[in-house]
Amino acid sequence: MDNPPFLIPSVILIIIAIPLIIGWIPRNRFYGVRTCKTLSDDRIWYAANRFGGWLFVASSLIYLAIAFSVPWWAHITGLFFPLAISIFVIYLYTKKL
Repeated sequence: MDNPPFLIPSVILIIIAIPLIIGWIPRNRFYGVRTCKTLSDDRIWYAANRFGGWLFVASSLIYLAIAFSVPWWAHITGLFFPLAISIFVIYLYTKKL
């Protein structure tokens, strides 16, 4: 199997993360880092989403590097492991705000 299909999840995650990093997404219940704390304050919302957006970009780039260096069946680990770590780090960061 070719590597190009595995570019798609990485590119999608980066495209989703860019508006969060730039701060284009106002508080809402559908898109972004949504916790009780982030939904209660604009300052916390934008800080958590900017941080989360950068972590999603980093996760996507890690997955992209893995996608070109391991067999296709190992890609699932390369996609979900960095994302799981990112989500956990976002959770810890949001608790500190």
